[in-house]
Amino acid sequence: MVKGNGEEVKAVGSTMGSEEKVMGIAQLLHFQTLVTTGALFLGIIAVRFLSNSAGYDNISITLIIGGLALGLLIFSADFFIEGAKGLARRGGLPEVVIGLTIVSIGTSLPEILVTTTAAADVATKPEVADFAIGGILGSVFVQITLILGLVVVKKGLKIRESWLKRDGLIMLLAVLILTFFLLTERTLQRWESLILVSLYIIYISWLLMHRKVIQQEEDTQNDVVVRGSNWSVAAYLIMVVCGLAFAVFAAHHLVEQARLIAIELNVPHAVIGTTVSGIGTSLPELTIAMMAANRSQGVAIGTLIGSNITDPLLSIGLAGLVHPLAISDGGFELIVFIIIPFTVLGTSVALLMMRTSYEFKKWEGYTLISVYILFILTLEAYNRSWITF
Repeated sequence: MVKGNGEEVKAVGSTMGSEEKVMGIAQLLHFQTLVTTGALFLGIIAVRFLSNSAGYDNISITLIIGGLALGLLIFSADFFIEGAKGLARRGGLPEVVIGLTIVSIGTSLPEILVTTTAAADVATKPEVADFAIGGILGSVFVQITLILGLVVVKKGLKIRESWLKRDGLIMLLAVLILTFFLLTERTLQRWESLILVSLYIIYISWLLMHRKVIQQEEDTQNDVVVRGSNWSVAAYLIMVVCGLAFAVFAAHHLVEQARLIAIELNVPHAVIGTTVSGIGTSLPELTIAMMAANRSQGVAIGTLIGSNITDPLLSIGLAGLVHPLAISDGGFELIVFIIIPFTVLGTSVALLMMRTSYEFKKWEGYTLISVYILFILTLEAYNRSWITF
């Protein structure tokens, strides 16, 4: 859209000019972000190999690997966002739909892998079901409070009415349906899991079938000229796949090194479990949302809302299909009286804040972070009372 100033005309002209020369995989191999990402990945592998070969295992090595993993997470997230936005432009998909589908499924892979793997052991270790259920609900709560709060504090987000009415309410509905299934007989049965997965497939299918309508809604509210490098579809796909794979790899190593540092500093295991492990599986969402906030608020909000639709429907649904998940007697109070209420509360508060003038202000971000801190304090109080008892 041209508003009459020279900068807009120049931007449009540069975009049109870039369409004449499409860069492919050959050019991508020399792309600085890919080279840096690959170097950080190889650096982590090299340090781990040398430390294992030499028998070194001290906090210095842990800090080096942690630093490399953090750098890899940041660069891979930037690489991933560029690919996701490019695919949106190439495929005619609204950026928010990319965030709700490709990005949210990709960033939820850690939760999917953790819960389905845990579900496979439920038959021999029934208490593992508590880990799977608590992990999914905890991930939803972390993303909608701490992570969304951090993104908002960094840069306030404008919320479109369509995002709230469509995706926000579906997010809340997904959490409530999962809660209902868990509270009935304290078990997520296979047929209930099938319903969750089916609802997710219906939701994604609806988004894709109505992508043109959604794109029209986005265009009427967005007059920013699309700028950026003009890569081929194959190059954008490589950006998405490699960026996501590196992000998950980096998040795993960063969590592991943070856990080792916490142990080295004599931090209690309860604190490690409720912070490092809880935030760990959500690091891809955190990094991608933080990086996207300045470049594509559609991707940023779509990533967080989309992940909170994917986790309570697809992630836990797949785990429940592997084996029914029953809340144990030992985990009943923690899950039913603390984790579930806080998850529903956090989701409701976030949606209410989205509704007020359809904009997230920084003070609202601090409020969401405070809700997460309150959860941690409540959890620690419960742990102490349980140990004392």
